[in-house]
Amino acid sequence: MYTLEVIFFVTGSVKVKKQTYSAKTEDIQKKWYVVDAEGKVLGRLASEVAKIIRGKHNPLFTPHVDCGDFVIVVNAEKVVLTGRKLTQKKYYRHSGYTGGLRETTAEKLLEKKPEQLVKLAVKGMLSKSKLGRQLNKNLKVYSGSVHPHNAQQPEVLEF
Repeated sequence: MYTLEVIFFVTGSVKVKKQTYSAKTEDIQKKWYVVDAEGKVLGRLASEVAKIIRGKHNPLFTPHVDCGDFVIVVNAEKVVLTGRKLTQKKYYRHSGYTGGLRETTAEKLLEKKPEQLVKLAVKGMLSKSKLGRQLNKNLKVYSGSVHPHNAQQPEVLEF
C-alpha cells in the first residue's frame, strides 16, 4: 500500500487571490460576420449562428453581458430541412383574440417568408429573457445574396 502525503505551503501572511474577469459593455469590440445559408441544414446553421450572437466563441465571454457579434445570414431561401420537417413541422402564432391561433407548416413559411424561418430557429436557441431579446437584434437575415451592410465590412464565416 502506498500512502499519500499532502504538504501545504504557507506563504506567510500574503494571500494571492485570483478574481474572475467580468467584461463590461464598453470593453467589447463587436464584429460583423456573413454566413451563406445555401445548402446548410437549418438547425445546425441556427446553433452556430446563436453561438456567435451569444458570444460564446469570444474569450471575454460573460453570461450576463451582450458580448456577441452581429451575424448576417444570406440566401435564407436555400436552407435545407432534413427528413419530413417541411410538411410536418408547424409554426404557431396567436392574434390575442379568442380562437386566434394560426398554424403554418415549414414548407409554406419557406415559400412566403424564408427569413422568418431562420429567425425563429435562432430565436429558439437564445435565452428567453431581456438579454435574449436584445441578442436577437444582432441577427440580420436576407432571402437573397445581397445585403445592405457592406459599410460594416463583414467577414465571411464558414461552418
